[in-house]
Amino acid sequence: MHTATYRLFIAVELPDTLREELAVVQQRLQRDQLPVRWVEPEAMHLTLWFLGDVPGDQVVHVKIAMMLSFAGRQAVRVQLGDPGAFPNLQRPQVIWVGLAEGETHLRSWYDALARRLPSLGFHPDPRPFRPHLTLGRVRRDASAEQQQRLGAALRTLKLASNHVWDLQRVVLFRSDLRPEGPRYTALAEVDLQGFGVRG
Repeated sequence: MHTATYRLFIAVELPDTLREELAVVQQRLQRDQLPVRWVEPEAMHLTLWFLGDVPGDQVVHVKIAMMLSFAGRQAVRVQLGDPGAFPNLQRPQVIWVGLAEGETHLRSWYDALARRLPSLGFHPDPRPFRPHLTLGRVRRDASAEQQQRLGAALRTLKLASNHVWDLQRVVLFRSDLRPEGPRYTALAEVDLQGFGVRG
């Protein structure tokens, strides 16, 4: 008998004011009406670890590993940095905004998970962890000329915000893929202690 599986990932939940700021960045890029599927602001988060399909009987072990990884940790203060794209600005496929402040501590969060999750069979991505906030994904029918225009728009886009935000909650999310877009359900969460930590 096969056990049910769930598509899971661990992410940092964003405060509403940060989502609003990212929505403003999206609006500036949308003026060019380029072929991009934009992420709804309420669905935005900062992914730490994508687990993929997890057997139902293993979910509790993932929850425990997450709780232990973040026990005693403090909230992290972040500030938005420059926009960018994966794999690069010449052929953008995923559009994102990086961080000018907070990367070091977020990497330490990722490293804490990397000390516990491999023993459960979840291994780190071979690519270096780079904290980012996804704004949208370029549609497959985008032409080379449209990709170049988008890359040029990202190069010249400067974020004037001096705002900072505290990331205070790490969540284990279940992702259900639907025609209208993914739906995320929180299965477990860790509220971080204290005030924001810079770095």
